Amino acid sequence: MKYIIGIGTNIGDRAQNIRQAVDALSLVPKTSVLRCSKIYETAPVGYAEQDNFYNACAEIESDLTPNEILGVCLGIEAGFGRIREFRNGPRILDLDVILAEGATIGTANLTVPHPRFAERRFVLIPLLELFPSGEAYGIAFSNHLLGIKGQAVKETEISVM
Repeated sequence: MKYIIGIGTNIGDRAQNIRQAVDALSLVPKTSVLRCSKIYETAPVGYAEQDNFYNACAEIESDLTPNEILGVCLGIEAGFGRIREFRNGPRILDLDVILAEGATIGTANLTVPHPRFAERRFVLIPLLELFPSGEAYGIAFSNHLLGIKGQAVKETEISVM
């Protein structure tokens, strides 16, 4: 199954954090990183009193289930030292399962498509880079960009891979 993983960071060497997260994903058994967007710099959403984020999206393919991929993402975050002090606060690494090919999930632990992906330019812009048609895994997403006010997203020249 293919997945889109959203990657964000605003603590430390942000570009290196994203690269190392992608490297960690590539080491997961039965999992391959297919491609990654460029890195985008974005203002924080929700809690504004923090540094800007670097964000990217990665497309991976894995034999693991969506819940197992969630566990992988949480494990990688923990390995980076992520501490969840408060919602939308600063973080060394944030990995979210945005989409899962052919799957819609709504459990206590996991919701796919990610419940707020259509409200976040920092997810939609990198996703549009990977899927210029504006559709991924049968889900049209580019039309959501028109309804989002603010949330400046600045493309960097930094590549992930």
